[in-house]
Amino acid sequence: MASKRKVCVLGLGSMGLGVALALLERQFDVSGFDINKQACKSFAEAGGKVGLNPEDAAKGASVVIILVVNEAQVDEVLFGIEGAIGGFGLATVVIQSSTVSPAFAGLCGTRLQEAGFDMIDAPVSGGAAGARAGNLSIMASGAAKAFQAAEDVLEAIAGKVHHLGVEHGVGSTVKTVNQLLAGVHIAVAAEAMAFGVRAGADPKALYEVISGSAGSSWMWNNRVPHILNNDYTPLSAIDIFVKDLAIVLGTGHKLNFPLPLTAAAHQQFIAAAAAGLGREDDSAVFKVFQKLSGVSINQEEEGK
Repeated sequence: MASKRKVCVLGLGSMGLGVALALLERQFDVSGFDINKQACKSFAEAGGKVGLNPEDAAKGASVVIILVVNEAQVDEVLFGIEGAIGGFGLATVVIQSSTVSPAFAGLCGTRLQEAGFDMIDAPVSGGAAGARAGNLSIMASGAAKAFQAAEDVLEAIAGKVHHLGVEHGVGSTVKTVNQLLAGVHIAVAAEAMAFGVRAGADPKALYEVISGSAGSSWMWNNRVPHILNNDYTPLSAIDIFVKDLAIVLGTGHKLNFPLPLTAAAHQQFIAAAAAGLGREDDSAVFKVFQKLSGVSINQEEEGK
């Protein structure tokens, strides 16, 4: 019987753990690492192998998937002390799926290429649910041989892989555009809900009507129920959009391109983070508008 192909997932947060579990279900030999011990414990209990560090986790893996929070963490898990690159085999391929700037993605790909390894610049969309179901949308760019080497892994975690060219940074450019829209849509959904309730509309009726009208969006349909249920359990946190919209604005600055709506949305997420909401779900940006306008969504809040 042929041995299972080993895949390493670095970063076992809501996205990384979902990807790792989806790979386990599809009969890959999956190792992983995260600085969060509880995340490692959850992964181990599901049948995954937890490395002592990124280098240890990457040993023997033909594909290494990176799903950490930011550029500094990508740099650390790949190239830092006990970084994964120390455990790479001759033909290891990196699928770099963390949300980073296009410039950083390009530099990361170049560093790996100089060390003799291929990288796919492969940011993802689909949230924790999509990761767990193996149904992510992957915005990918890289060499054809890298795609060929990682084809079965990509098929296992994605509903759709968008091939966007060979240059590292193209995938991250498309993800940057996605995050611009996602962040603005979340902020404006929160603003619209607060505005409508302040003007006298019933919150639930407002949600139902707009959901079937031209003003609706995917983010409206997905995030407003969190607000209606007063449930801000983090699926994607405020802090993520503080970081991601900063990437959008930084890229715009390099291009000398104005991004006024992004800047306004970014300030709302920063306000939410400054109010201590950074680790709550990104829909908690609603609380900024709530605080400013005094609107209430349910009876419980009105009695406080």
